[in-house]
Amino acid sequence: MTATMEPLVDTLTEDPRWEAFGLGDLAEPAARATLASLGLPPDGFAISLLGCSDARIAVLNADFRGRPQPTNVLSWPSEERAAAADGDRPAPPRAGPVAEPAELGDIAIAWETCARESEEAGRPMRDHVTHLVVHGVLHLLGYDHIRDKDAALMEALEVETLASLGVADPYE
Repeated sequence: MTATMEPLVDTLTEDPRWEAFGLGDLAEPAARATLASLGLPPDGFAISLLGCSDARIAVLNADFRGRPQPTNVLSWPSEERAAAADGDRPAPPRAGPVAEPAELGDIAIAWETCARESEEAGRPMRDHVTHLVVHGVLHLLGYDHIRDKDAALMEALEVETLASLGVADPYE
């Protein structure tokens, strides 16, 4: 009997466009590459991903951030992991055993906003969504872009991870 690895990303698609798009199949390698780029074992962690509409993410954005409008991606880390000093790397989380992986948190991504941004940027939707999944996973790991040095660090990690996936630098 061959043991099968549990997926790192548990994907729920509330909007059927995400199912047709193959969000789960795209998110899994993006999340694994993000953890690998930081030297973390993907099989020791778990992430929940919600593929939803702009209407749903606007409600979530209002409830959790006080901003009642759609956004491309939201993330909710399972615990606070941010570094104290601007530009420092957050302490890495501890992996759990494969049978009981450590929860990193939840990510939600909105169809209409992603599709619009992809079109406006002239980038393939798959590349844009891959970028947003990488971005969301980094947020779960304590990375942020509010302070200047933190933003530079997060952007560099995104570009490096995306390159490992064959996705062009989204900031060029």
